[in-house]
Amino acid sequence: MLKKLKLFNRKSMSSFQVIIASFFALILAGTLLLMLPISSRDRCFTSFPDAMFTAVSSTCVTGLVVKDTATYWSLFGQFVIITLIQIGGMGVITIALAIMMVSGKKIGLWHRSTMQESISARQVGGILRMTGFILKTSAIIELTGAVLLLPVFWRDFGFFKGLWYSIFHSISAFCNAGFDLLGVREQFSSLTTYSTNTYLNIVIMLLIVTGGIGFLVWSDIGTYRQRLKRYSLQSKVVLVTSLILIVLPAVYFFFWEYDGMRFGDRALSSLFQSVTARTAGFNTQDLSQMGESGTAIMIFLMLIGGSPGSTAGGMKTATFAVLFLSAITVFSRRNDVQCFKRRISDDTVRSAGAILFMYLFLFFTSGIIISRTENLPLLTCLFETGSAVGTVGLTLGITSKLSMLSKVILMALMFFGRVGALTLIYAALPSTESKNSRLPLENISVG
Repeated sequence: MLKKLKLFNRKSMSSFQVIIASFFALILAGTLLLMLPISSRDRCFTSFPDAMFTAVSSTCVTGLVVKDTATYWSLFGQFVIITLIQIGGMGVITIALAIMMVSGKKIGLWHRSTMQESISARQVGGILRMTGFILKTSAIIELTGAVLLLPVFWRDFGFFKGLWYSIFHSISAFCNAGFDLLGVREQFSSLTTYSTNTYLNIVIMLLIVTGGIGFLVWSDIGTYRQRLKRYSLQSKVVLVTSLILIVLPAVYFFFWEYDGMRFGDRALSSLFQSVTARTAGFNTQDLSQMGESGTAIMIFLMLIGGSPGSTAGGMKTATFAVLFLSAITVFSRRNDVQCFKRRISDDTVRSAGAILFMYLFLFFTSGIIISRTENLPLLTCLFETGSAVGTVGLTLGITSKLSMLSKVILMALMFFGRVGALTLIYAALPSTESKNSRLPLENISVG
């Protein structure tokens, strides 16, 4: 990886192009490893399409699978998958920069700028400290999660297998990947066999949330602790928006989706589905039994996703918050978008609008194509495309049955959702801004 990074220099590639090329390289390496006989339980070659789909889903921390992770892949194959999840969740550039730091290589401004774009940091200054913080925070949280999960999996699978399960699910949950090894009980079952295990559900939810709110927020938490007023505007927006997007859907699920369950189990399932819908990909209930309204809410949550600079995908909580605040500004006829006594720039609002348009366009267009190709209900296909572009991994059970065309579409959506909308656009299109002249202004009517 370090040798590849040397090839990515500022004379030939922009920071955005380096980020994309790095993910491509990781996916290709993972695909080749997963194709090997040693990666499957039956010691047979895995087809290129199936291996690539798994590599894309792992690297893009999505969780959509065409082969059950527990029953098809060997221990080596599972190790490859969780390694791809770890690198993809933290960011390829983060890992490469960490290797350069450990090896004592000189890290120039160009490398720092690339890292800044990779984690959506506010500035280049302090980026090496942030890299160290990301590595240390990830290690501490994932290790703590594995220790907390160990009693459950040790009891059910024995110590050594339970230890592997604890490590795998801790990394998968923190990276918001949704891959699981519980297909040994029932293929593609996710966490449904632990739907009433309050302890395991809470640990998994905490790992999902800690990975999904972003390292920039954790940096503020570590620096300022209870002094909330000192937090950056982004951290405040992320925390408030995340809380709202967890509580309100959970209330809906509790009252309208899980009739017939005991109060405690109903509350636990409702909260878990609300948390996992925004890019985590685990499920404790049969999603195919949800009503259309519940399915639509899940799609909405999947499209929003996690927060900037996190292990999660989607168009991000901050983007949703900016769009909501922009609408409030229009309704109240104010000139500026405001939040927590701060003004949000017009560039940020325009970027949020562009991201929303790209996500909705790809989400709807891909869903329609898959629906027509596979002759499946549109809502079912929209759930699948929403899950892919939001890098969630939840499914209504159709992933493994799709044609090659539909799988290619899902892979493209997963890559788009993980790398980021603006990163892909900026990498593909050069800047056309003219600083010396501006076109005449003319208004059009909207609304």
